Amino acid sequence: MADDAAAPDGELTESSAAEERSDAAEPESAAQEASTPSADEAVDGSVDGTDGTDAEAIDDGDAEVADDGDAEVADDAAASPKPRMSHIRLALIAGLVAVVALAGLTGWMGYRAYDSYQGEKQRQLFLQVGRQGALNLTTINWEHAEADVQRVLDSATGQFYDDFQNRAAPFIEVVKQAQSKSEGSISEAGLESASSDGAQVLVAVTVNTSNVGAPQQEPRAWRMRLTVTKVGDEAKVSNVEFVP
Repeated sequence: MADDAAAPDGELTESSAAEERSDAAEPESAAQEASTPSADEAVDGSVDGTDGTDAEAIDDGDAEVADDGDAEVADDAAASPKPRMSHIRLALIAGLVAVVALAGLTGWMGYRAYDSYQGEKQRQLFLQVGRQGALNLTTINWEHAEADVQRVLDSATGQFYDDFQNRAAPFIEVVKQAQSKSEGSISEAGLESASSDGAQVLVAVTVNTSNVGAPQQEPRAWRMRLTVTKVGDEAKVSNVEFVP
């Protein structure tokens, strides 16, 4: 203290200057300590800040992943029945197509069978008319010549009908005068050709003939081509030819 007293005014001793510097440094240190957080606080703060930010980010990420996962699962769940429905639809369509095709095939086969049956029935009609026409022409008895000639006319049509009707009366007179009897029998008969409107029928006929001048005669074999024409629901002979 003596030194302090002895020192001139305005001057400080070294000790005083050191104390003043020490006193001036202390407020600055205090200010620094007040402004700078402690290591524990900094660590706690950084940890808390890091944990909070990361937790929020993780929570948001997990939520987004969960949402995306749930959305994908929902989409898969919603999309999974579609292929099954598509397969079922395709199977139904294929089944319907098969049923329609089978029905069409059955109908076509039925139509073909019916058409074939009708065609065969018509051919048999033509053949039968040709056979009967040949028998009518070769079976005539003078005792009932008019009825026999009328039977020929009833089974005739077209030009053949016109020609035979024009010769019917003279023919009946000749048969009665000769007291002729003829009886035919079919040896063979078949269709030479046929269409929807008519047919050509070949007939082999054996004819037994007798008359007043020659009661016993040898049988005669004739071959005839008869043209049969469809007339409405019936068929009639429209032409007759004798063939060798």
